[in-house]
Amino acid sequence: MEAAEPLDGEEDGWALAGRRYRSRLLVGTGKYRDFAEMREAVEASGAEIVTVAIRRTNIGQDRNQPNLLDFLPPDRYTILPNTAGCRTAEEAVRFARQARELLDGEPLVKLEVIGDERSLYPDGLETLRATERLAAEGFQVLVYTTDDPVLAHRLAEAGAHAVMPLAAPIGSGLGILNPHNIRLIVEQSQIPVLVDAGVGTASDAAIAMELGCEAVLMNTAIASARDPVLMARAMRDAVIAGRRAYRAGRMARGDHASASSPRRDTAA
Repeated sequence: MEAAEPLDGEEDGWALAGRRYRSRLLVGTGKYRDFAEMREAVEASGAEIVTVAIRRTNIGQDRNQPNLLDFLPPDRYTILPNTAGCRTAEEAVRFARQARELLDGEPLVKLEVIGDERSLYPDGLETLRATERLAAEGFQVLVYTTDDPVLAHRLAEAGAHAVMPLAAPIGSGLGILNPHNIRLIVEQSQIPVLVDAGVGTASDAAIAMELGCEAVLMNTAIASARDPVLMARAMRDAVIAGRRAYRAGRMARGDHASASSPRRDTAA
């Protein structure tokens, strides 16, 4: 992938699986009206990594249908296939292998193994099993998980290249429901932590970055907005602002008021 031009606020790039990126916003490709709208929103977001549900999106499996890669070429974007919709480790491993074949050996994969149909919460045990198997086969695994710090640590030990705790249930737009746990995962992790799922608007993305996450991944918050392209720009700005705030270090919280200007008493 060719190096992107520097983007305002993205001067402190980050590393994922041995590659450097400037943008800390990753975006999905589902739920758009069509591929043309998707491409416009992705371009507006400034994202360099886009995730694709291998079970639901054509990236070459069906020669008679439009190919997403014609709209988001791999020489411009890092295509991150995901195993959305899988319910077992065996199923996830099978679709990850298919994605690697379709993408000419690309080892990156976003692992999702869903355990509950209603909440779409991940199955921790099956996710851990799939991580171990995929890592052993040379995949660079980004793992969608709950906000459990212990499980996040186990996934890192199993060979994950990044952990992706949910902010809230997939597609809910509820924002970061448990910032304390996200912060705990960030503090203990030796690999990138990316908030994934549940982001609803720009302030949610900024909070994720202020917690110290390396990046944020979202789909529904952009695709289901009234104006997806404008929301994509807003999310790009929010991620930049949140990262800058994290680097700057917020002021200490206080129990009482503190005057903005020093008080000076003058003699009568």
